[in-house]
Amino acid sequence: MARDTHSIVKMSRREGYALHPKAHKALAKRTNAPGQAAGGRMRNKPSQYALQLREKQKVKRLYGLLEKQFSNLMAEASRTPGQSGATLLQYLERRLDNTVYRAGFAPSRRAARQLVTHGHFILNGRRVDVPSIRVREGDVIELRAHSKANEYFKKLDDTSPAPSATPAWQTVDRKKINIKVTGKPARDDAEQDINEQLIVEYYSR
Repeated sequence: MARDTHSIVKMSRREGYALHPKAHKALAKRTNAPGQAAGGRMRNKPSQYALQLREKQKVKRLYGLLEKQFSNLMAEASRTPGQSGATLLQYLERRLDNTVYRAGFAPSRRAARQLVTHGHFILNGRRVDVPSIRVREGDVIELRAHSKANEYFKKLDDTSPAPSATPAWQTVDRKKINIKVTGKPARDDAEQDINEQLIVEYYSR
């Protein structure tokens, strides 16, 4: 299964945005992009195209998609009635790996993707290993019985501490390690510092 294997810290520095929890510390130490001398500045103000490109790259990398996956998802969002940017973010939030991450069963989206691809979860009674599956209202995601003996899940509070709050579109039972999808993500459920309109403009060129 294709995935982006680039260093998440380097990508975070390139985007000037923490794409992974461990990138916060690195960004605090080095705010310049990779290959740019410390304290160096871009000589020109970024063009509108550059701003659009960087926003697209930031969101694509934040959710762990490859270029073709992301462009196909944007194309689908554009065909759907409503605001394309908000629809795109809703589709991203409804990915199975992101659902597991939002529920607090993984410390990052990359970790959640790995848990899903290793087949640790059951969706509506069937074992799944595809991170891009889009969950729907009424779906139930459960931990496989076989995976309950896994050290990761036995020490879940240490490996992935419970988040301060879970999204309103999920009901989470941390003890049983299951999730019930009770609705659809709202725009506020995604990161607030995403400018989805720039992404729409990028693909509208």
